[in-house]
Amino acid sequence: MPIYQSPVQNTLYLLNDVLGYANHANVPGFADASPDMLEAILAEGAKLAENVMLPLNRVGDLEGCKRHDDSSVTTPKGFREAYQQYREGGWMGLAIPAEYGGQGLPYTLHAAVGEYLSSANMALMMYPGLTQGAIAAILVHGSEEQKQTFLPKMVDGAWTGTMNLTEPHCGTDLGLLRTRAVPNGDGAYRISGQKLFISAGDHDMSDNIIHLVLARIEGAPDGVKGISLFIVPKFRLDANGDAGADNGVSCGSLEEKMGIHGNATCVMNYDEAEGYLIGEENGGLKAMFVMMNEARLGVGLQGLAMSEIAYQNAAAYARERLQGRSLSGAKNPQGKADPIIVHPDIRRALMTMRAFNEAGRALLLWTALNSDIAHRSQDEKERQAADDMLGLMTPVVKGVLTDKGFEHTVMAQQVFGGHGYIEEHGMSQFVRDARIAMIYEGANGIQALDLVGRKLALNGGRAVQAFFTEVGEFCEENRADENLAPFTKAIKKGLNDLQAATMWLMQNAVAKPDNAGAASTDYLHLFGLVVLGYMWGRMARASQEKLATVAEDAAFHEHKIVIARYFMERVMPETAAHLARISTGSDTMMALPAEAF
Repeated sequence: MPIYQSPVQNTLYLLNDVLGYANHANVPGFADASPDMLEAILAEGAKLAENVMLPLNRVGDLEGCKRHDDSSVTTPKGFREAYQQYREGGWMGLAIPAEYGGQGLPYTLHAAVGEYLSSANMALMMYPGLTQGAIAAILVHGSEEQKQTFLPKMVDGAWTGTMNLTEPHCGTDLGLLRTRAVPNGDGAYRISGQKLFISAGDHDMSDNIIHLVLARIEGAPDGVKGISLFIVPKFRLDANGDAGADNGVSCGSLEEKMGIHGNATCVMNYDEAEGYLIGEENGGLKAMFVMMNEARLGVGLQGLAMSEIAYQNAAAYARERLQGRSLSGAKNPQGKADPIIVHPDIRRALMTMRAFNEAGRALLLWTALNSDIAHRSQDEKERQAADDMLGLMTPVVKGVLTDKGFEHTVMAQQVFGGHGYIEEHGMSQFVRDARIAMIYEGANGIQALDLVGRKLALNGGRAVQAFFTEVGEFCEENRADENLAPFTKAIKKGLNDLQAATMWLMQNAVAKPDNAGAASTDYLHLFGLVVLGYMWGRMARASQEKLATVAEDAAFHEHKIVIARYFMERVMPETAAHLARISTGSDTMMALPAEAF
């Protein structure tokens, strides 16, 4: 069975030494999580991940979910009990306001623990993950009555949630959706239609499932301007506010999928189900995007989580598997062969994965920290700056971490050679599970278009200019430090390439929009390299400072600096290739007629 150890030490290093977690004690929730409590919570989350979630990961893959004749769905053996442990531990409400039953702790802490749990069992953790998104949407756009009715039981975990966007005839183009909402005359609506690819759409782990459903009210305008969002519970609520009678909501079928078999991905049928408008009429996308943005950060976390567990297993295998001799002489002279970790190409794979994972974790936690500041800070200027950075980084986190996460599960599988293709080693499951993260919550091509087409120009380019300034100032402040020169020079070169690409888009994409579309994926990954490089620069500085002042954990910090150098030498130069591709424009890409394909 695959192994997994939660990277608690790495998380604490990032929060305490790199990102300055303690500097935000003035932000509500942070003072309630002292350094000792922070470490204790991470340790408990690690135990849940390693001892409860991980053993069920292969069970879920092999058994999958089952739909029964009455349209009900059951989850794999052990899932219900594991979810109950998650619920009883208060993990659902970790970062939710206390007034609705949560603990009010930082979202940053929730994200840190979420990585461990998703590495251990991505499919199972999707059930509470979708619920978190639904909670976020109701918190922002729900009426006070809706919040009091639904949130306490969702925060408790007694009820779970979903998001329902996609329909059989339309995917990303939500303006084409046909699900309709007819007013009842009493403030409620009758919802009818069909949705598909609904993760966690039906299951046996909670007493009720609160679906957030996009639908079109009779007479609403065509396109996205006529979409509204509705709360549609699986079971209607009785006089006591508990789950009561059926509500015309059913699972029509379960999708047969490549991976995440332990999660019930449903075709959902709504037959005049009672629903309640959330937010403004015809303002459904605005309300749903609260949930989608939360989900996109969660999916980026999944990409990192899959990369981390795949790396850990590849590294363990490489240390033990004996095959061939080192090019520089036998390293295991008493044996007939050396462990494959002595071979440079295996080191290339392991170093690439590890360099990405550690910088990706820093990026994820930095983005989560900005989310906390944006939503909780009392300082309006600080709140705006954090919100700008959060919006800018959301497509980068989702797109880059999931693209690279999948790439690295394949890379880890390759380290195993033929054994990586055999199911019992678990590498195949990591590859299959990681693949979906590039697709759902907006396929990564959509994330790239969002970054290029919307986020760069938002508020006159205020967010991207702030990012350029922050990275540039980091390089300038540390330019004279000889120990940091290898890092600041590489980051500055990458930043120059990113700024050149941004200028090229400004000059060439407005008059010819296809240039923006053709450049978008390369731009997304160019941006990702620079921000990951910036994260490594901050880590290198923190570890240099630690080495200069304390001897404790010296090896830990020395290793950080070596991995940072690897990233700068072997990964950052890819910014030049992305810039070169962006600069070619769209002419050749779009030259062939459609029928030539």
